[in-house]
Amino acid sequence: MTLEDRIRAGRPRGLRAYLELTKPGITFFVAVTTLAGYLVAAIPDAVPLRAFHLALGVMLGTAGALALNQYLERHPDSLMIRTRPRPVPSGRIQPGRAALFGSLLLAAGIGHLWYHVGWLPALITALSALLYDAVYTPLKLRSPLATPVGAVPGALPALIGWTAHAAIDARGMTLFGILFLWQLVHVLALGWNLREDYERAGFQLIPPGSASLISRLMVGHAVALLVLSAAPTLLGMAGTVYLAGASVLGLGLVAVTLAFLRDPTRQRCRRVFVGSLFYHPLLLALMVAGAL
Repeated sequence: MTLEDRIRAGRPRGLRAYLELTKPGITFFVAVTTLAGYLVAAIPDAVPLRAFHLALGVMLGTAGALALNQYLERHPDSLMIRTRPRPVPSGRIQPGRAALFGSLLLAAGIGHLWYHVGWLPALITALSALLYDAVYTPLKLRSPLATPVGAVPGALPALIGWTAHAAIDARGMTLFGILFLWQLVHVLALGWNLREDYERAGFQLIPPGSASLISRLMVGHAVALLVLSAAPTLLGMAGTVYLAGASVLGLGLVAVTLAFLRDPTRQRCRRVFVGSLFYHPLLLALMVAGAL
């Protein structure tokens, strides 16, 4: 039995395969980020029904964009050990069906947001999907600039949530900036740890060169993130408790990136990646709590 046969035999088909195509974990993560942006903007005037429609629309749109991404990357995915079992490269979902499924979900999400929440969150959701699928996805095969470009749709969910209640202003852009810098640390750590697999597919998510360059970029982004994370307090979005917590989290992220700079091993890079995973929800929780 070939590897492809074993993959097909061992992975779910049908509805479960379509669910897998939407990457539920990432979709949920994006929805939580969006809701955090809304709550920071809306507290104490947050409306539960509006939050529900916001989360539903964003989840539909995100699921659609992720499904389209897997359709577009079906060939590179088939070359990577980590992504070969995905529904399209494994043959469990035909490419045309994946494209149609993703398009319908994306359209449903944008339409839901437009009707129930507002035109601006819907427009930003459409822009995020466009940047992710039409710019970031092909750019991954051409240039390391794909990482900062991809960080834009990665950070836009907070702005989608913000604009569900308020206009785009310095406070909303601060949320966007914080998540943009976080994305850079997170993706560089992921990209360096999986660099051999990405090379098989021809992805260029990290700049060519030594680990020293990657580690210096991580440290620079982490320091910038530490500084910018103080802005919500200065802008009156959160109080001193948030500032203290954000400082601890930011210093922790700087510490693990510095450790990787001193000794660029896979284990230390993994610590940066795991640290970034903890940083994101904890900072958002502090921010929402600070808005109460």
